[in-house]
Amino acid sequence: MKQTTNSILMIRPVNFRMNEQTAVNNYFQETLAIKNAEINAKAQEEFDAFVEKLKAVGVNVVVISDDINVDTPDSIFPNNWVSFHENGDVAMYPMFAENRRKERREDVFIKLEEEGFKINNITDYTSAEEQGVYLEGTGSLLLDRANSIAYCALSPRADEELFIEFCEDFEYTPVVFTANQTVEGERLAIYHTNVMMCLAETFAVICLDTIDDKKERKNVVSHLKQTGKQVIAITEQQMNQFAGNMLQLRGKDDALYLVMSQAAHDSLTATQKAEIEAHCPILSSSLETIETCGGGSARCMMAEVFLPKV
Repeated sequence: MKQTTNSILMIRPVNFRMNEQTAVNNYFQETLAIKNAEINAKAQEEFDAFVEKLKAVGVNVVVISDDINVDTPDSIFPNNWVSFHENGDVAMYPMFAENRRKERREDVFIKLEEEGFKINNITDYTSAEEQGVYLEGTGSLLLDRANSIAYCALSPRADEELFIEFCEDFEYTPVVFTANQTVEGERLAIYHTNVMMCLAETFAVICLDTIDDKKERKNVVSHLKQTGKQVIAITEQQMNQFAGNMLQLRGKDDALYLVMSQAAHDSLTATQKAEIEAHCPILSSSLETIETCGGGSARCMMAEVFLPKV
């Protein structure tokens, strides 16, 4: 199994704004004192510039526009409702915010098939929403595809039982832990695993300070090291600049890149950048509006497509 792909799905926003339904437990979101139309226009500019940078290095980006008739302020983050797998399997996930459930669109699958990808089977976990149980795709699940290990920081958006069910269905070994951030002096669960941790082929970027339980921290580090990954630690302050929200992709001639936002890049020390660049170059793009209002960054915007070609 490959850990990195050359193909990603991205959804271009048409109604992007701060989603009041996700703000209750996404402590990265902030309000901007500008009108929603202006926020969306800025987000579109950031999105388009980001896509151009990815395409310039040879990443295959399938861009689908969001539906103007549906109120989906967070559609720019498709990796939370869907994941695509090498054997042609697709998983669809239960979402915490009601307005995010409208992001799930069948025409996305049709478009991918038109692009030459093959879908064999869809595993649908979305009925869990009726029980108030959630698991938000590769936001909640960090998949070490090459070693069949799945990492998950439990939160209101990542249910342990459903995570274990996913691991059984897709044949992953589960690594469960809790990751907290300090919000107004309180330690509260981080909403998605992929904001505190990034798995690349030969290294992992992780905010170990968020795993308060020493045994859990040791267990996560031990799994990373056993699979031959160099552990590059970031601080909670750097995580707040989305330094954990990165994704390794393949470009032209199979060259590897670690993709992140400008804010994430700027927060890293020279030593951390050198550690990453010993493995692969960094590709960064400014996502300021998307990060501020959406509370998500570069990694959240990209749904990796591992599907086989027809």
